[in-house]
Amino acid sequence: MAKLRPHPDIAEVLITEPRIHQRIATLARDIGRCYDGEEVTIITVLNGSIVFLGELLHRLPMPTRLDSIVARSYGASTTSSGRVRTRRPWQLPLKGQHVLLVDDILDTGRTLKLIRDRIRRERPASVRTCVLLDKPTRREVDIHADFTGFEIPDKFVVGYGLDFAERYRNLPYIAVLKPEIYRSRGTE
Repeated sequence: MAKLRPHPDIAEVLITEPRIHQRIATLARDIGRCYDGEEVTIITVLNGSIVFLGELLHRLPMPTRLDSIVARSYGASTTSSGRVRTRRPWQLPLKGQHVLLVDDILDTGRTLKLIRDRIRRERPASVRTCVLLDKPTRREVDIHADFTGFEIPDKFVVGYGLDFAERYRNLPYIAVLKPEIYRSRGTE
């Protein structure tokens, strides 16, 4: 099989597709052990987490319910605006349920914390968080994921669901976007 060439807008592939699949399999086992057969309501943050969630969901060993919320803090920029906008919040009742909040990346922490705190107000039995990527050097609020795929450096990444201006989500790996791509759009 021929080796997949990176997209021409990519500066560097940080995490290959096989490594992502391996890590997600491990995360699913860890999550399964944590919940020990209990039903879990998964709330996923759209749109970025959809690829990660798809891979994770079919590997989870316990019964699940699924809902979502749309949240944005980047827009067409490479850094968080600091303001989190949400819409279409989950519809499932969460009171007394075990909830797993799934997101693509934990960066400043504002999005994950805001949504986690909203979930807690509904008095679930438990709330845990799971992210594919963690950039701890960018944290602005006190939050840590219960389950983390990879810790990455402070570089702007795309692929495997993560985007820049709604592009690159379909890349099968996590990669650093060439700076000239976002600089040419004046969105740094």
